[in-house]
Amino acid sequence: MKRTRKALRTAVAVALPLALVGGSALIVPGGTPEPMGRAWSGRWLTTTTGSTAGTTLKDVRAIIGADTGNAAGLTGAGVGVALLDTGIAPVAGLPAGKVVNGPDLSFESQADNLRYLDSYGHGTHMAGIIVGNDTASGTKGIAPGAQLTSLKLGTANGAVDVSQVIAAVDWVVEHRNDDPANPIRVLNLSYGSGGNPSAASDPLQYAVERAWKAGIVVVVAAGNDGNAETRLTNPATDPYVLAVGAAATKGTVSTADDDLATFTNSGTNGKAIDVLAPGESILSLRDPGSAIDATYPAARSGTTLFRGSGTSQATAVTSAAVALLLQARPSLTPDQVKDLLKRGTALATGKAGTLRLKQINVNTALSLTPAAAGQSFPLSAGDGRLDDARGDSRVVSNNVPLTGEFTVFGPFHSANWAAMSAAERSWIGGTWMGIPIAGDGWTGTSFASKTWGSVVWQAIPWSGNRTWTDPSWSGRAWSGRAWSADDWSGARYASTEDWSTARWG
Repeated sequence: MKRTRKALRTAVAVALPLALVGGSALIVPGGTPEPMGRAWSGRWLTTTTGSTAGTTLKDVRAIIGADTGNAAGLTGAGVGVALLDTGIAPVAGLPAGKVVNGPDLSFESQADNLRYLDSYGHGTHMAGIIVGNDTASGTKGIAPGAQLTSLKLGTANGAVDVSQVIAAVDWVVEHRNDDPANPIRVLNLSYGSGGNPSAASDPLQYAVERAWKAGIVVVVAAGNDGNAETRLTNPATDPYVLAVGAAATKGTVSTADDDLATFTNSGTNGKAIDVLAPGESILSLRDPGSAIDATYPAARSGTTLFRGSGTSQATAVTSAAVALLLQARPSLTPDQVKDLLKRGTALATGKAGTLRLKQINVNTALSLTPAAAGQSFPLSAGDGRLDDARGDSRVVSNNVPLTGEFTVFGPFHSANWAAMSAAERSWIGGTWMGIPIAGDGWTGTSFASKTWGSVVWQAIPWSGNRTWTDPSWSGRAWSGRAWSADDWSGARYASTEDWSTARWG
């Protein structure tokens, strides 16, 4: 019998704490392996492909029309990109001067040895696509001149709640101009919740719409549930944001054979995919010893690179392309950026041809005049139920799921929050909605050029534990070039959400 996505996630929620105790894949009832990436998108959106060589970022740049003409000399200089993900690791391919650490809102922020650092490996892969510069392999990101602000939300197994994502988006909006030389103009969100809330009141859609209206291009992964899933994940369903699907590039730089990747949600019910970008077997930075590195050793390429596929990777490619476009044309609004990128290269093959999808092309975007009229969709009021935004995506602690109108940090009153968010006052220093969840400013220290401070969370965890400390955190440390953890099993916090990488390999 065919399983619904909700039924599958419910099974995952029950099995996940056991699955994390060893083993590379989660086996749900029915015997279907669940890739590790599913722990991130509602869901962090990533997948392996049949290609063993991988697609280089040099080839990606050629595919998206950014290696010739007016685009060839663009680097994204002067453009800030916010990466809401699993943190980043201080690998050699990520120059410290191009990286800023915003507040760490993950559960691992409560561990000195894990704070800001990417213990999963997903965020480092995304960062490499955007601003990487790996001299060992000659790999450069699509926008190596951009300034990357990392907000860590996910743990080593991807555990995250939608409330942490909302708080992070709020912070980006309020602090978008902290660096006048590199204002945040792009927000990369390789995440999608399992909720299907009313667009008229959804808090998550309200948050990303506020960012959009503040002049930030919000780039969101469409989802990795496969072409048979006709709905995009939330907030890619929001009509304003730029929803990105992954293109299968078939190992060539020609777009003539490109098609919609089989793992991408098709978007034929409700909002459609806005654009496609390369997203299969993308070679980006490896996070040595991280959870995915230990679980998928076959995905390694040399000593510094790692292969990953998913709408996550396609989203990072698109965020970098937006940075290039904004460097060249800084007066463009988010609506205009979206309009220009949607008029890219038409794909004629397979599912992409049937759905009339287009792949981003930077040179084409640079040559066009944006439409005079902007988007005028109804806006979310933001006063809906937080639990509806979660849907069947649940973060659990000691097998206790977080439910109801509660954030990770405490009670949530959506109408009050929406009013404070609209006034850009949901954050005051390190306090979000009256609860201290980060330090009070740029007072922290880390490997990055600048770091937002940290704080010990005073709230009591919803599971009844007396502290936020996870016993599995001990013995894990970044030793300068790699993680020294023996394994990443036994986590107290887990999630039925996933980041939008479908597979690694």
